[in-house]
Amino acid sequence: MKTRRHGAAGLFGMLLCLCGAGVTPAQETLPTITLYYNDRPPYLVPAADGSASGLTGSPAAAAFKAAGIAVQWAKVPTNRQLMSIRRDAGPECGIGWFRNAEREQYAKFTKAIYRDLPTVALASRDFKAVREGSRLEDVLAMKGLRVLAKDNYSYGPTIDALLARLKPTIIYTTSENSAMVEMVRFNRADFMFVAEEEAAYLVEEAGLSAREFHLIRFADVPRGERRHIMCSKQVPDEVIARLNRVITFE
Repeated sequence: MKTRRHGAAGLFGMLLCLCGAGVTPAQETLPTITLYYNDRPPYLVPAADGSASGLTGSPAAAAFKAAGIAVQWAKVPTNRQLMSIRRDAGPECGIGWFRNAEREQYAKFTKAIYRDLPTVALASRDFKAVREGSRLEDVLAMKGLRVLAKDNYSYGPTIDALLARLKPTIIYTTSENSAMVEMVRFNRADFMFVAEEEAAYLVEEAGLSAREFHLIRFADVPRGERRHIMCSKQVPDEVIARLNRVITFE
């Protein structure tokens, strides 16, 4: 009996030590998250250590660190990120994605980590058919208009809905944004949608001059969409909850 009491007391003491150290079963079983990013200044700026900073990279990194969730950074093109999260092959997340009804069917989302300025059109200097301050609804109804868009990409509910309803000619591509800028410059399309924050970076990244382009702001396009951390279904709800508790963006 004495031996048993000592054994029980020892076990109880071990549990107290674990609790005092802040170790819980949930913390012990949370997986390391593969955290995807791509090279997209000013949102995502790769760092020498394999991580990323930027408008969405920095708050995402800070959230995982504050939540005590281990990550393995992976630089992957956006389309491959989307396909991998959709396949639900493992516990993985992407940074700075828009949330929509289709993606909610196969992914989990945190609270917003950033909100864009209004989306604008980036056009070559030779494209004069649309004036600054025009309504996007009127522009997309123009005959012969060619819009360059990234395949499987959301431009937010307002623009996505207008594209679906008005059905302009859309030239889809899987190329990264810097290559898309070159396509606009060489008249493969009339314009592409960009967040105003990244327009100058894209032109510079493409090795072109800002004088070769102009931005078109639309009167009926509201402030940009909120960007989230988007995760596969294999990411535990506890991870999402802990991230949401430390994300401070309003």
